[in-house]
Amino acid sequence: MTPAPRLSHASRRSHSDDLLAFIGAAPSPYHAVAEAAQRLEKAGFRELHGTADWTGTTGGSFVTSGGALIAWYVPEGVPAHTPFRIIGSHTDSPNLRVKPTPDTGSAGWRQIAVEIYGGVPLNTWLDRDLGISGRLALRGRGGATTSRLVRIDEPILRVPQLAIHLDRTVNDGLALDRQRHVAPLWSLGAPEDGALVRRVAAAAEVDPAEVLGWDLMLHDVQPPGYLGVEQEFVVSSRLDNLVSVHAGVTALADAATGAEPPSYIPVLAAFDHEEVGSGSETGAQSPLLERLLSRSVAARGGSSEDWSRALSGTFCVSADMSHAVHPNYAERHDPDHHPLPNGGPVIKVNVNQRYATDSTGMAVFASACERAGAPWQHFVSHNAMPCGTSIGPLTAARLGVPTVDVGVPGLSMHSARELCGADDPGYLAAVLGAFVSETAGR
Repeated sequence: MTPAPRLSHASRRSHSDDLLAFIGAAPSPYHAVAEAAQRLEKAGFRELHGTADWTGTTGGSFVTSGGALIAWYVPEGVPAHTPFRIIGSHTDSPNLRVKPTPDTGSAGWRQIAVEIYGGVPLNTWLDRDLGISGRLALRGRGGATTSRLVRIDEPILRVPQLAIHLDRTVNDGLALDRQRHVAPLWSLGAPEDGALVRRVAAAAEVDPAEVLGWDLMLHDVQPPGYLGVEQEFVVSSRLDNLVSVHAGVTALADAATGAEPPSYIPVLAAFDHEEVGSGSETGAQSPLLERLLSRSVAARGGSSEDWSRALSGTFCVSADMSHAVHPNYAERHDPDHHPLPNGGPVIKVNVNQRYATDSTGMAVFASACERAGAPWQHFVSHNAMPCGTSIGPLTAARLGVPTVDVGVPGLSMHSARELCGADDPGYLAAVLGAFVSETAGR
């Protein structure tokens, strides 16, 4: 097969512009789901609810559950045993999350009690202007509860670095072991119970007395943008893994609105809690994806045999951020695998199954890259160091489907402000689009 012409610079930059808008609208997993749902609705998708009747449902559908979203597109007339093409991703990022009793303080300062979520390089959160975002659980009628998204983009919090005059060893090893108390400053004065709840309730335009619980987190209020002499890089919070969520939403919307219907059923699975092991009702270890996809088969008149046939032809691409070679620490990388920004997405390989990629997965993804006119690279962890993992092995084990782990290469992973090539998000979206829109036998 002759590879497609290289994806144009203009289309790659247009995609990155849209990515920046997506990240700006998604300071928390719950906001990411809301933004993704809004974009899918514009492409003709409709939200389904678990208590509704799904019989005969075709076209674009999605289900939301907290910080997770599962979406799929069923072309008219396809048989119930039609296989799926799944894009796996996750909406959460390492950050600082507000504790249930948040109002604290010391030495005449009001502070907010937070807990570290995921693998946070804490030094990157020092001396940054921070806002609050997430969701509030509200009292409803008859014992029911509702939820409300909230975001405060004002710089109301800060984790201050200790002055070098008071710690001359602060640069030793560039470590942060001495910063044991990560309680952001809020204002002066003694702690005041209920102060934070009153502030976020006002932002959400609800009565503080109605707030029964919350999932709140801190975010850097500096907006995403471009970096470099020729603006060749994207810099932002939450590139891991909103780059992949955004690319998946784009690919799914394009598949649903394309001139030629796909032969497979395209699926986007945007899970939550990947950064802490995926072990929740909205994580990749849960039955969420399996339950929704099997129900979609049954809703179209399919039997258990149809469900088994569909899975037998299913393939999954797990898309999560990867590592570009670091110029100051090249020895920390595999000597023969040095992915670079703007060199295209990487195929992640680990023979110990920290990634689910095998030769079949490599071939499927490389073929999609060729059809999309995108370059690709390979990533292998240094054998002397532990390898990270992703939702790929979890999805492969849960559904028993072949899976390939891929991602955009970047620097400063899990930092409060990450970096990737400005071209690579567009490349990834185009490749995912080629993957889910493939016609059987092509």
